[in-house]
Amino acid sequence: MSRLPTALSRLDAERLRAIRRGIEKESLRATESGALALTPHPAALGSALTHPHITTDYSESQLELITGVHATPETCLEELLRVHQFTMRALGDEMLWVSSMPCVLPADENIPIGRYGSSNVGRAKSVYRMGLAHRYGRRMQTISGIHYNWSMPGVDSEGYFALIRNFRRHAFLLLYLFGASPALCSSFVEGRDHGLQQLAPGTMYMPHATSLRMGRLGYQSDAQASLAVSYNGLEGYAASLHDALTRPYPAYEAIGITNPGGEYNQLATSLLQIENEFYGPIRPKRVILPGERPLHALRERGVEYVEVRLMDLDPFLPVGIKAPTLRFLDVFLLHCLLADSPPDTPAEIAAIGRNQHRTAAFGREPGLQLERGNGEIGLADWADELLAACMPIAHSLDAVHGTSDHADAVRSAQALVRDPSQLPSARVLDAIRREHAGSFVGFVRAQSLQSKAKLLALPFAAASQARFESLAQQSVQDQKDIEARDTLPFEAYRQQYIAPERLGLGRAAVAPALAAV
Repeated sequence: MSRLPTALSRLDAERLRAIRRGIEKESLRATESGALALTPHPAALGSALTHPHITTDYSESQLELITGVHATPETCLEELLRVHQFTMRALGDEMLWVSSMPCVLPADENIPIGRYGSSNVGRAKSVYRMGLAHRYGRRMQTISGIHYNWSMPGVDSEGYFALIRNFRRHAFLLLYLFGASPALCSSFVEGRDHGLQQLAPGTMYMPHATSLRMGRLGYQSDAQASLAVSYNGLEGYAASLHDALTRPYPAYEAIGITNPGGEYNQLATSLLQIENEFYGPIRPKRVILPGERPLHALRERGVEYVEVRLMDLDPFLPVGIKAPTLRFLDVFLLHCLLADSPPDTPAEIAAIGRNQHRTAAFGREPGLQLERGNGEIGLADWADELLAACMPIAHSLDAVHGTSDHADAVRSAQALVRDPSQLPSARVLDAIRREHAGSFVGFVRAQSLQSKAKLLALPFAAASQARFESLAQQSVQDQKDIEARDTLPFEAYRQQYIAPERLGLGRAAVAPALAAV
């Protein structure tokens, strides 16, 4: 018998009101013609190293816009909107590319890697990205998404890992409902074995795809596929990551730390350079102390929140996501937390991976079957089961907040299961075909220009403009201060940063001079 009703009844209104969330949203800077912008990070946006809300992800051309922690979806999106408004005003002739799959890309070696100044931590961030370029190619790193950070008081590490196991089992539902990357620019797959079909010259797609970003062409790695990471508890998860961060990997040893000219190729020759290199649809997280490694923080103080990483940008929305989607995520994550969550097994983990790829590439295919247990179940049938189980949770949240918004979000999801033609992935393909003669770049370029016009037309208070200008100026000063304080040679810094003892076996010391990469 399910423990969901009992678990739900134990949740008091105070804890439900205390759910917190934040957003990290990636977008490429593009020219008005739809090509990757090759210009430096705009000076008006401040320092990508130290700005609290505006940084870059992999590429110098890939902005990452970050909110603080919020008590409601509405205030979270209000802040995300304000960050977008300020950013857009600093872009001049450029625009934010509103699709998760990239714009027209130059040759791989011409995609610029993020630059963060001359400090040791700034250099380490760039060297880490150079390592990603050597390991996976630069194009793979130009994919963009939305990360949703979520927490609720009273949840311990064991509870968060139970949530993570269920999330991974049921992640296909989010790919189906919110995937918005069924097509891409052919420049992304040039020279690769991709298995896609041509929709029109310059555009590749899969007819029933939901999220090519989360499929075999996205953040995938044969090396990481060899990692047998279990989510049955913090200790096992930490041990798996520790091994990947410390075990030399022959193919990466062959790349070497430096090239013959003495320039750095990567931070380390292990399977993972740092924790963030481990790809996955959801991560356990903990705010780190200055100079602390993320794995050390998890081992010392436990999981503090989860980071959901599989949400595509919605190209029909100026900021890429809307409040009903955040409400649905809140309901879905609560369901993952409260429902029975048996331990995972290697066989189940493999099936979860196959279900993810099947949904990403074929999610809207009528009658699509997914693996569950020892058999198969229709995606739509499984989705209906999950959504029915989510409804009591939605009602509980609505009762606390005095709305019907959460139940409405679940009802909207149920309608999408009944009518896949209204899914974001279907609407994207329809618009590409009907309005842009099959051109992915034509569609996203038009949506990006429209989003830019909308954001620039919205009122933006002088006080908000002044506040963001002040943050930008302060971030530049903060970067200069970090650079002025550096005394350690970079090689010594690198060796100290990747030292195994800093990953937290027992009470490992934090190196106070080192900042997180």
